[in-house]
Amino acid sequence: MRGPGHGAGAETGRPIKAALDALPLAGRQAGVGGFTAHLAEALVQRDDVSLLMYAIGRRAAAVGEHLPKGALLRTRSLPTRLVNLGWQYTRLPSVERLTGPVDVVHGTNYVVPPTRRAASVVTVHDLTALRFPALCAPASLTYPALVRKAIARGAFVHTPSRFVAEEVIEMLDAEPERVRVIPHGLVPAADGLGVESPVASPYILAVGTVEPRKDYPTLVTAFDELAAGQPELRLVIAGADGWGTKALESVLADLRSRDRVIRLGYVDGPTRASLLRHACVLAYPSVYEGFGLPPLEAMAAGIPVVTSDGGAIPEVVGDAALVVPAGDATALAMALRKVMDEPGLREGLIRRGHELVLDRPWSDAGAEMARLYRDAWSAR
Repeated sequence: MRGPGHGAGAETGRPIKAALDALPLAGRQAGVGGFTAHLAEALVQRDDVSLLMYAIGRRAAAVGEHLPKGALLRTRSLPTRLVNLGWQYTRLPSVERLTGPVDVVHGTNYVVPPTRRAASVVTVHDLTALRFPALCAPASLTYPALVRKAIARGAFVHTPSRFVAEEVIEMLDAEPERVRVIPHGLVPAADGLGVESPVASPYILAVGTVEPRKDYPTLVTAFDELAAGQPELRLVIAGADGWGTKALESVLADLRSRDRVIRLGYVDGPTRASLLRHACVLAYPSVYEGFGLPPLEAMAAGIPVVTSDGGAIPEVVGDAALVVPAGDATALAMALRKVMDEPGLREGLIRRGHELVLDRPWSDAGAEMARLYRDAWSAR
C-alpha cells in the first residue's frame, strides 16, 4: 500500500516527485556535470515535475553553488566508494532516508541508490568500463556492476544514444522495454563576443579532458603530418589534465611541430566559445563516445567537424561531419587537410551542421525525461 502523498499523486495528476543525483555538479561543468546541470534546469521549469536534488559524497557541499534556481538540495557527506560498495551488495542505506518520500530517484552518473518505494532511473553515458577498461580511471571500473545491480532491482535505464542502449541490452542484460534513449539537448557555448581568443588563427581546435578515450596522441601525430606543409597552422587542445596526460606528453616530446601544439588546460565558457568561433575546424578523434557534445557545439558555432567513428559519434553527427576510423592518424590528417583546402566541402559541412543542431533544446530532453519518470513509476 502506498503512503499518502507519496505515489498517489503520480497517478492523479499532481507533479511527479523526482529526486535527481546532483553530485556531478561538484566541480567544473563539463561532461556528466553539464548533463546534470542542463537536465535539472529543464526539469525545474516544468509544471509536471517537482524536483529535489540530492548529493551523497565527500564533495556534496560543493554542489550548492551550481544548483539551478528553484531546486531543493539535500546532502550527506560520506565516502563515495564506501557507499557505492554498500549499494553493490546491500539495499542500505535507502536514499529515501535522505530525500524523504519521492516517486522516482534518478542516478545521473551510473549509480542509483536502493529505494524503499520509489521507482529508479539510472543514466548510462557509455560502457567504456566494459569495452575499453584500460582507458578508465579505477573508480569507473565499478560502474557496470552497480548498473547491473540497479537493473536487477527493476531500474529503468536512460542512455543518450541508440548505440549505448544496444550495448546496455547486450552487455548488461537489460530488458529492452526498460531502456530509453533520450539524446542530450544543446546549449551553444556563450557567443564569445568581446572575448579575445587566447590563440591567433589559423588553428585546429580540440576540446575535452586529456584522458585516453579522447586519443590526443593520434591527433597530435596527425597534426605533425599536416604541419610541415602549413607553417602558420597550430593545434590547440583546450582541456584539463587527466589520466591521459603522460601518454600525450610522451608523443609530444618526439613531435617535429611540438612548438605549434598549444595546450590551454581547462577554459571557461566564454573563452571556449571564442576558441570555437575562430577555429578552422574542430577535431574530435575519440576512440569511443556514448554521445559527444563538442561536435554539436562546433556546428552551432559554424565550424566544420572532423571526427572518428568511435562509439555513438556517427549516430550523433550524421552526414554533418567528416568521419574517419578511430586511431588512424593518416586518415585524420587527410580529412583535416580536405576541410581546410576545399571550400565547397567546408561550406557543405557547416550548412549541414547548422541544420542538425537547429532544434535540439534541453526543454525537449526534459519533457522526454518527465515521461520516462512517469513510465518508471507506473511500472513500479
